[in-house]
Amino acid sequence: MIRALAMIFATFAAAIPGLAQKSPDNKELVTSFTLDNGLQVIVVEDHRAPVLQHMIWYRIGSADEPRGASGVAHFLEHLLFKATDTLEAGELSATVAANGGRDNAFTSYDYTAYFQRVAADRLDLMMRMEADRMVNIRLTEENITTERDVILEERNTRVENSARALFSEQKNAIQFFNHRYGVPIIGWRHEIEALDLDDALSFYRTYYAPNNAILVVSGDVTPEEVRVLAQKHYGVIPANPDLPERVRTKEPPQTAARRMQFKDPRVAQEYVSRSYLAPERNSGDQETAAALYLLAEILGGGTTSYLAEQMQFDTQVAVYTGAFYSGQSLDQTTFSVIVVPAEGVSLGQVEAAMDKGLADFIDRGVDPDQLERIKMQLRASQIYARDNVDGIANRYGRALSSGLTIRDVQDWPDILQAVTGEQIIAAAREVLRVETSVTGWLMQDAGIEAGVSQ
Repeated sequence: MIRALAMIFATFAAAIPGLAQKSPDNKELVTSFTLDNGLQVIVVEDHRAPVLQHMIWYRIGSADEPRGASGVAHFLEHLLFKATDTLEAGELSATVAANGGRDNAFTSYDYTAYFQRVAADRLDLMMRMEADRMVNIRLTEENITTERDVILEERNTRVENSARALFSEQKNAIQFFNHRYGVPIIGWRHEIEALDLDDALSFYRTYYAPNNAILVVSGDVTPEEVRVLAQKHYGVIPANPDLPERVRTKEPPQTAARRMQFKDPRVAQEYVSRSYLAPERNSGDQETAAALYLLAEILGGGTTSYLAEQMQFDTQVAVYTGAFYSGQSLDQTTFSVIVVPAEGVSLGQVEAAMDKGLADFIDRGVDPDQLERIKMQLRASQIYARDNVDGIANRYGRALSSGLTIRDVQDWPDILQAVTGEQIIAAAREVLRVETSVTGWLMQDAGIEAGVSQ
């Protein structure tokens, strides 16, 4: 069935200069080329519907910010919706909407991305506007004051008003002592308050350049069409010859377990969260990351997972269990486990049960039937994912912005399918070591004034 679907949707290589690569199941056709100014262009063809996703990804995120200016990457993302030399504030989004599309942007630790999803015949217009704000942003002191207040309110809403978010923020800072992954993407409040026009313009002029960007266009387009328009709009923008080398501080080896308690009267449900330092997906070497991805699914990927069966159904000490691994990052990442105790079970008791469950799993090994079931679900989800133009562009953009290649993206499904139970247990033994962990307890504290956390 899977092979039949792949044959139905197979496409043919583009007959133009450039690097065209098909995925292992012959479904996606990806063409890559680089303009003279250093802009990398990725085209993913899908001609089933007359729509496309146009995305520009900058290889710059919150983990690249100057010390003392946390939040400037996200701040600048907001500011790029202000006026340019040719567009009024809000005109880009209004134009996209008037053409029946939608647009937005997002910032992560490793990248900042801007996108528009529109009808396929609007690509020229989207490129013109996006290329314009790559170089022609026009900021004022009023913009800075207004948008800084917007971001502070966003932080209030998403972080300050959520005990869970504050807990995660503090726990992350404890996990990463030296690396900038320990600083929140939105920024520390006191540093956001100090961001000014010079901070924003310095960041913009340094990093928003074609030789620090990736253009991804997916949908009803041809590589030839994208090449012509990309050269027309982006190709005339000069590269930044002074683009600094991307250098990150490294996390020193963690050799002692770390613990924390976070108390807040707003906590409705206490729980235990533990994260372990873990390797990321590396170009040409994704096998360990694939094993950790499957380990997360086996341990905590739903009600049929190992921890759920052990802790929710057999011993009934937990009402929820989960395990999470996101290996797509430029630097070292984490593997996390969360357990929510059942009524009458203390945090200490549920943590002890979690430790026992993890140790028992490593001793017993992987259930072959469970592993095969998860792999079958992955095969199905990967087929369905190719029906989503947005998701396709995101998949390639996130990967390339995080140090991976087109080939890495296309090899990933086969690497997942080839992982063995023995490899998963080996990865578990290597990563699930208490000395590389941070264990946090999110707790209620009725003794603190409501709305205030510590």
